[in-house]
This record gives sequence, C-alpha cells and structure tokens, in this order.
Amino acid sequence: MIVLIVLVIIGWVFAAAVAAQTAGYWWVILAVGATFLGLVLVGVVLYLLISIKEINLNQRQSNFIDSVTHELKSPIASMKLYLQTLKRRQVSEQQQADFYRFMLDDLERLDTLINHMLEAARVEHQTKAPDEEIVDVDLSRVLEECAQAACQRHSLPSNAIALDLRPAIVRARTIDVDMIFRNLIDNALKYGGTPPEVHVEMWPDGRGRVITRVADNGPGIPLPLRRKIFGRFVRLGSELERAKTGTGLGLFIVRTLVKRWKGKITVQGRGSRPGTVFEVDLPGKPTEPDRSDAAAPAQGAALNPHSMSSP
Repeated sequence: MIVLIVLVIIGWVFAAAVAAQTAGYWWVILAVGATFLGLVLVGVVLYLLISIKEINLNQRQSNFIDSVTHELKSPIASMKLYLQTLKRRQVSEQQQADFYRFMLDDLERLDTLINHMLEAARVEHQTKAPDEEIVDVDLSRVLEECAQAACQRHSLPSNAIALDLRPAIVRARTIDVDMIFRNLIDNALKYGGTPPEVHVEMWPDGRGRVITRVADNGPGIPLPLRRKIFGRFVRLGSELERAKTGTGLGLFIVRTLVKRWKGKITVQGRGSRPGTVFEVDLPGKPTEPDRSDAAAPAQGAALNPHSMSSP
C-alpha cells in the first residue's frame, strides 16, 4: 500500500508536469489523481483497522488458550497427585475425606470450564429460543438460588451476599436468566475484596422494566475498560500473572443473553467506595403491581440510581 501511494504521487507529479503545458488537461489530471489517491488512502486506513482488530483478536485467543490450558492442567495434576498418594500410602480417614473433597472441588472446576465453553458456543449460534421454553420467570427466586449456589461453590457463608429483592417476573427462558445472574454473582464473589461482600438488589421500575444490580467490594474496573470486558476471551491483565481462574467467556455470555431478551447491561463504579456495580435492565413486571407501587417510596434509598454506591 505504501509503495503504491509513492508510485501514485510520482506518477501524478510527472503527469501534471507534462500536462502543465495544456491548461485543460491540468485540471482533469488533478481531479483524477486526487480521487485515486483518496481511494488508496481509504484502503490503507481500512487495512490498518482490520490489522489492528486481527491483532487484538489473536491476543484474546492467545489469552484464552493460556487460560484454558492452565484451567485444564491444574485440576488434573491435583487429582493425579491425590490419587497417587491414596494408592501408594496409607492415610488416615480424615486425610482421605480431605483428598476426596479436594478432588471434587477440582472436578467442579473442570465442569465449570466445560460448561462455560459449551454455553458460549450455544448462545452465539442459537438466535431464538423455542416458544415452549419461554415462560414467566420468578426473578427473585432465581436470584436467591444463584446466590445460594455461589456461596456453596466458593465455600462462603450465606451472609456474604446481601439480597434486597422485590417480587417481579421476566418473560424469558429460565436457563438463560439463571445463566446471566449466576455468572454475575460468581464474578462478584471471585473478584471481590477479602472477605467478599456482594449486594444484589432487584426491583420493577413501574415502566415495564425490571432492574437488577450486583455490586461487589473489589478493586473496580477502570472506566476505559468497562466496554471491553464484554468481549469474547477478554480478561484484564496477563494470563501468566493471573491469580483468579476463568476463561474470559462469562461476561460475553451475559451480554449476549441480555441483548437477546431485549435488555441492556451497564457497568458502574461505587463512587468513593471500591467495587463495581453491574446493572441489568430486562423487560418485566411486578408480581404484585398494587403492593409494588405502594411500597416504592419506602424503598427510596434502594431505588435511587446512585444507591449502590453505599449498599
């Protein structure tokens, strides 16, 4: 492209010098040369943009391969070590119980990895859910179950997640709604502070939408990166220096499913406090419209758009 531009400029100057003797041809050559040069420059810019996107994609894929390799190798090596120990040595019943528990944890880690990869492939290729699978989903029940399951997976007490829920339903597939909030709550616990403190708040806004916020007390996400984290294979930092497990597919799955059900997801900070707030806006309605409207003023602090800065 650069060589072509140089040749065009040289040829243009030469042709202009030859045509300078005839005034009529000068303007024709000038117009044709300027147009051709402009087209070449547009091609160069497009080529550079495509090259940059390709480099970014290759980097994300490299991160994904590094992540998956580590996620597969670590639990397999751990289970292999425990099984070899059980085979070659006599261990106490307590040690056996601990080994079995550790191996079950490793299997759960492998199962989570495989599920994320399968879910990512499914949500990308399945554009529409069958009509028979679309139902009224009790969102408060789904959030309670996701919170309980997340605490069990991370071996945390149930009070690690504070719930502030109002009765509401959304029209969608139950498995998709569960997948959205299971990923968000799991990330909040994984990347939260020590100890993690997660606040989940949900309410119908009275305009045919249901708002859910998941807040954590982690280090937060820099503003320039808040849009990028929803990309496929995107994880902040270097895979070789990362302490947290993951594949970079969770938030990609969340955004894809939220958009599929005509919702939107945004990322916010918590003001002066450390942490991140993920807000999910889905079409829905209160389970009990009259009571929901009457109780709205009493929940003013919770319903304030900035309330999650100090849950």
